[in-house]
Amino acid sequence: MRDIFENKIILITGGCGSIGSELVRQLLQYNPKTIRILDNRETELFYMEHELSEHKNLRFFLGDIRDKERLSRAIKGVDIIFHTAALKHVSSCEFNPFEAVKTNVYGTNNVIENAVFHNVDKFINISTDKVTNTISTMGSTKLLAERLVASAQYWKGDKKTKLASVRFGNVLGSRGSVIDLFKNQIIDKGVITITDPDMTRFIMSIRQAVKLVLETVKEMEGGEIFILKMPVFRLEDLISIIKEHFMIKYNLKEIKEKVIGTRPGERKHEDLMTEQEAKKALETPDKFIILPQITNSYFDETIRNYKNSFKTEREKFSSKDITPLSKQELKNLILREGILD
Repeated sequence: MRDIFENKIILITGGCGSIGSELVRQLLQYNPKTIRILDNRETELFYMEHELSEHKNLRFFLGDIRDKERLSRAIKGVDIIFHTAALKHVSSCEFNPFEAVKTNVYGTNNVIENAVFHNVDKFINISTDKVTNTISTMGSTKLLAERLVASAQYWKGDKKTKLASVRFGNVLGSRGSVIDLFKNQIIDKGVITITDPDMTRFIMSIRQAVKLVLETVKEMEGGEIFILKMPVFRLEDLISIIKEHFMIKYNLKEIKEKVIGTRPGERKHEDLMTEQEAKKALETPDKFIILPQITNSYFDETIRNYKNSFKTEREKFSSKDITPLSKQELKNLILREGILD
């Protein structure tokens, strides 16, 4: 990793978010020349600048990916871009669909076009399992973002920029995650609101998520989607673990539950890879690699050589078809990541 990132100029959009800020912290150990942190939240930038003030190779950019001109100034001279900025909450995107379009679609396209124009070496887009067989505005806009990344690998012509996406499941402990929500509900009112206890979800830690992103920079050839093979959990098991933990921590006799039903855009189970995608997917011991659907006359497809990869025999990858973690396994994972502290 040091060979890849040392002395490089790196831009992270949405750099104050859960994934963006963890990327900053992990990249610092590889001695990059500069890390540019772009975010549209002034207060978050202010606090992050003070928290990491001992690092002299950080630059803080206040700006929005909807602003193409601002992006051009932020991207000029950059070697690698990690694009984490997005509107990511399913419910808020359902009620504000065009805002999701402006950020997740137009905003992503602004970053892509500037990356190619300024001849950036590598561009990595952070995506989500909500894009597969999507029924939500958020998933639909992030699917378009994935397609924009993949198509740019085609239309960029002889520019050197390589572009790829990384598809996440639920990231444990990320800002606004279900654990955060339940924790705040218990502290505020002592009642947890549940959509459907039988829901299943893919799960990964912030550390695992960032590790996958950094490995992608090393492995990508352009146009791919990288997917970590991650475990599945049942919502009812997560609720039970959280209730037990906080009843002890706050000396509570009980924590009530209120079933509110599935919210707009939500599904009972999630998919990480569709049947159509599986037809063009490779598999390694720890991930899937969906190869680009569009070929590029400037790129020799025969040079693709991913370590320990083989053609997958999976027809799809759905949380419905995978045996979930046991309650104890899920608890061990949560405690190991220190999320409930």
